[in-house]
Amino acid sequence: MQKNFEVLLSEDAKSFIKSLDVKIQKKVAYNIQKSREINDPKLFKKLNNEIWEFRTNYDKQQIRLLGFWDPTQKALVICTHGFVKKTQKTPKSQIEKAISFRIKYLKNKL
Repeated sequence: MQKNFEVLLSEDAKSFIKSLDVKIQKKVAYNIQKSREINDPKLFKKLNNEIWEFRTNYDKQQIRLLGFWDPTQKALVICTHGFVKKTQKTPKSQIEKAISFRIKYLKNKL
């Protein structure tokens, strides 16, 4: 199946994924792959104008990877970091962390 975009993981995102149980790692990888092929807000959802989240639910755990679109590339999502979601809403501090990463990334890129 055709991939609609590429995904680049930051070191923080890679470390977070490696810290998860192997079964959860596989599910996260599967969901990222699937979200690249089909448009499904259950897998990849816009949180605000800049930040998106990859969503994985596994055994009553809500795993989230936050990221953003690289405006200098045609179809590239940069994953900033991940966390296990414990509340109904995505914590503001997590979104702010992703925004901060995005600002640094774009400053170095442009």
